[in-house]
Amino acid sequence: MSKGTVVLAYSGGLDTSCILVWLKEQGYDVIAYLANIGQDEDFDEARLKAEKLGAKKVFIEDLRGEFVEEFIWPSVQANAIYEDRYLLGTSVARPCIARRQVQIAQREGAQYVSHGATGKGNDQVRFELTCYALYPEVKIISPWRIPEFFNRFRGRKDLMEYANEHDIPVPVTPKAPWSMDANLMHISYESGILENPKTHAPVDLYLMTKNPEDSPNTPDVLEIEFLKGVPIKVTNVVDGKAKDSPLEIFSYLNEIGGKHGVGRIDIVENRFIGMKSRGIYETPGGTILYQAHLDIETFTMDKEVRRIKQGLGITFSELIYNGFWFSPECAFVRDCIARSQENVEGKVQLSVFKGQVYMLGRESPKSLYNEELVSMDVRQTSVSSLYD
Repeated sequence: MSKGTVVLAYSGGLDTSCILVWLKEQGYDVIAYLANIGQDEDFDEARLKAEKLGAKKVFIEDLRGEFVEEFIWPSVQANAIYEDRYLLGTSVARPCIARRQVQIAQREGAQYVSHGATGKGNDQVRFELTCYALYPEVKIISPWRIPEFFNRFRGRKDLMEYANEHDIPVPVTPKAPWSMDANLMHISYESGILENPKTHAPVDLYLMTKNPEDSPNTPDVLEIEFLKGVPIKVTNVVDGKAKDSPLEIFSYLNEIGGKHGVGRIDIVENRFIGMKSRGIYETPGGTILYQAHLDIETFTMDKEVRRIKQGLGITFSELIYNGFWFSPECAFVRDCIARSQENVEGKVQLSVFKGQVYMLGRESPKSLYNEELVSMDVRQTSVSSLYD
């Protein structure tokens, strides 16, 4: 007799494939759910694999558009950055993925949701806080925190043996000696050989960005237009190519940033659960937008409003990182930040070259810059006369 239905956040990889079969062993009916948030994935193959492993249903959801508009854009408005360097690519993606998981669970009458996040990372918190916020009655099965599971599967070797015993297809090529998470906003690398913070990142690690040394010797010059703190158009000044839909804008900025090696960082960060971890990230499009938005915001926003908004941006970043996207306090901060962006509009021109973003110029109908007032060539006897 079935214990009930569980919606599993499924990636098609070794861990979640084994978890799918293990959940069936425990007596659950399993619905596999895979979110397309811009990762390089063979979704048809993943569907067939889940069906072969006994999933009752398989949902593959294209969330790229809503990921950009509802999660990345608010982060751009906030200049969201964790501990001064991390642009929160994984943190921003998790509430987007988990929200749809909850919607499927509610629609299918599932009493349970499950995920493959480990007990040492932040993602378990991000998934579970989202699920509880949006579906308070749900029960969460977190295998890597269940003794019967983690005592049985102490590492990749045990998972591989289980996969062979249960005819679970596994990659024929060796796994890279690190863990990787990819989406439209970034790719993160951690674990394995990277756990020693002194170890340099291998040259073949990066997948989204060229080595700046090998990038083109000619820059790309872009013009990014903002309205209410959100990019509404990007134009390549050199070849005239333009994009004006959110997904196309962000994808194009990824392309240009990746081509020039923009957005690589190697950091040690403080995880929410109380340990430090070493992570390597590449966020090409996000890095360009962070710099461009910072520039147009400073140009158009009142000094004191911006000072308060900077503090809200730090709070927002910590809330995102810690998994509180759907909390009341995060909704409040997000609304305040959106209000601050009402006059953040205009165009920024910038150069992308050899791993760097260089600001070239900006213009805005909401500019607070007064050229006559600031000019060293104009002598005024009365500042107030400038505003008569």
